[in-house]
Amino acid sequence: MKAILIGATGLIGKALLNALLSDDSFTEVRVLTRRATGATHDKLIEEIVDFDQIKSSGLVLKSDVLFSTLGTTMKTAGTKEKQWTIDFDMQINTAQLASNAGTQKLVLLSSAGATAKSKIFYSRMKGELDEAVQKLNFEQISIIRPSMLAGKREEFRWAEKIFTPIMYAFSWIPGIRKYRPIKDVTVAKAMINASKEQVEDYAVYELQGVFDLAK
Repeated sequence: MKAILIGATGLIGKALLNALLSDDSFTEVRVLTRRATGATHDKLIEEIVDFDQIKSSGLVLKSDVLFSTLGTTMKTAGTKEKQWTIDFDMQINTAQLASNAGTQKLVLLSSAGATAKSKIFYSRMKGELDEAVQKLNFEQISIIRPSMLAGKREEFRWAEKIFTPIMYAFSWIPGIRKYRPIKDVTVAKAMINASKEQVEDYAVYELQGVFDLAK
């Protein structure tokens, strides 16, 4: 298979890129990125792109599967509007190009609790994106909604530093275990497995479902 990946410099994107390059099922991994990943591999094709202008870029994004892990935080973005531009606009615009070019599958990294009806900005944004991609012409769409992410980030996040150990400590309690933190490599494995699954049109894997998919 041939894959396109956006978001390769983030926590999950890095783990996913490494997993794709190590997976013999994938013969080509095309990375669209705002800055160089630093990765090297015979089957890696890396392109520096301006996602703000991607709709008019003329890029032909035809592949077997598009993996979308692009995203940021409110702290990094600065405003809700800028975060929306990165987390929603850039992803839907790239997915639209891929869909129009004939890419068959989309595997999208979302978030647990994502719903367009949420009063929480982040959950509503993710939920609206989940709904928006369903209107595109992919043959198969897989939405990955993991719990709190665990892994080595470039940026320090106080909330994750504080709550990750707490969630691990209480993960043995029935009903809470599905909310336990999930490692970046586990999410990456789940996303690759999702690309190999045969589902009807649209599938959502959330919380424990992501752990199960990674097995």
